Amino acid sequence: MKTVTGVQESSPLRVSEPFNCAVCIGARRATRSAVAKRGGIEAPPNQCVGKGLRVHNDRMVRQVKGARDNRGVARAILLAAAALCAAVADFAQGAEPEPAKLHANTLEAFDRYVKLTEARNNEELKRGTNLLWIDELPAAERAEAYAALKRGEVQMKKLEMRDGGKEIACPAGLIHHWAGVVFIPGAKLDDVLGMLEDYDHHSLYYGPDEERSKIESRDGDHFRVFLRFRRHKVITVVLNTEHDIQYFHDGPGRAHSRSSAVRIAEVENAGKSDEREKPPGDDGGFLWRMETWWRMEERDGGVYVQSEVASLTRDIPALLSWMIKPFVTSVPKETLSATLVATRKAVQARMAKR
Repeated sequence: MKTVTGVQESSPLRVSEPFNCAVCIGARRATRSAVAKRGGIEAPPNQCVGKGLRVHNDRMVRQVKGARDNRGVARAILLAAAALCAAVADFAQGAEPEPAKLHANTLEAFDRYVKLTEARNNEELKRGTNLLWIDELPAAERAEAYAALKRGEVQMKKLEMRDGGKEIACPAGLIHHWAGVVFIPGAKLDDVLGMLEDYDHHSLYYGPDEERSKIESRDGDHFRVFLRFRRHKVITVVLNTEHDIQYFHDGPGRAHSRSSAVRIAEVENAGKSDEREKPPGDDGGFLWRMETWWRMEERDGGVYVQSEVASLTRDIPALLSWMIKPFVTSVPKETLSATLVATRKAVQARMAKR
């Protein structure tokens, strides 16, 4: 038998040494807290005599009755912890989550989100001023952001588009939306465009996250590109992707581009003889859609480069949400920040060879 805050539990459920991971330790603490809040049995006080004995006995009767209810609370918490512990062990050993399927209503919500984001971008580009997200900050914050960029930092911002002021619900999916800015001192606009359009060498510029890169077709400023991504966060995911990309020259010292991932396929057993692509939209759900907006502006003795990315992934199963969701939601931000840093390094490396 095990004792949880004084409750004698004789059921087959045992709180024993195998469940000593952080999950189960936390569950045991939650169990003790729940029992305490519900008035569980406490260690008996010193024996009373006379009138005090009856008072003490009444208290014990009430506590024993409450303890019976608390057994259910303890059982539920510890059973959930045991199941979650097993799931954590699977992830630690490299197991993949259950497959996810891209549903029509999930895609419809993301398409609506992208449509509103596209309209906002078009309005801002047409306006022609305050092209970087930091330009909309209050004066003091804006000055600090520009100073940080000059120090070599990346300025990141989490974005959220709303439809008529209302949140856009995305059933069974998560929309990730980030914008980042980096400054490349001494660069010219053509330096940046030359590197970005050199897709055949992107695996060198952006590796190891980009394993392979190739221009499939080009017609002036219009590109069709193949990129193979490798992402590692808890588990490793390899994706074969195709992108439709269009560049626009907006005037002296300014340009922008628009990129859509027209095909995303998760690769199973990547690099092995039995490598194969899973059916798009019927896979792990680590990346279903990705839309990107780049802006470049030459001024202040260099080029400011802004990238904005909206992506769609699966939602996280409720049982693992508290543990896995922070990792999943951190990948888009970390990837974008790393992309901007790699962009600056690649442009500077090409400039050094001139």
